[in-house]
Amino acid sequence: MEVLAVGHEANGDAVVVRVKGDIDSSNVGELATHLTAALQVAATHPERLVIVDLQSVNFFGSAALNAVLECHEEGKAAGTSVRLVADHDHVLRPIQVTELDRILDISPTLADALQRNRRQ
Repeated sequence: MEVLAVGHEANGDAVVVRVKGDIDSSNVGELATHLTAALQVAATHPERLVIVDLQSVNFFGSAALNAVLECHEEGKAAGTSVRLVADHDHVLRPIQVTELDRILDISPTLADALQRNRRQ
């Protein structure tokens, strides 16, 4: 199991949460803390956008799904968009199996997630 590392930062385009490692019930609290903090920062950010970069995640369990879904719902209620960045089965498969791909906004790269904002 790879140790979880999470961080978030605001830039001119969005508040980006970068996640690396395995996310399960033993460490999802760390992810949830950063997602909540990112939503708080985004509330005063001009773009009102949180991007959760999951490109370096190796295990994405049900606890991770719940944390990301909760972030999405809290963001929606607050008027903040939440987008995920993922292009590999470790993350995409659990999302697809649970049909959360119908709800969550997923882009294959960070550049794609940011570019969509510029076109709107």
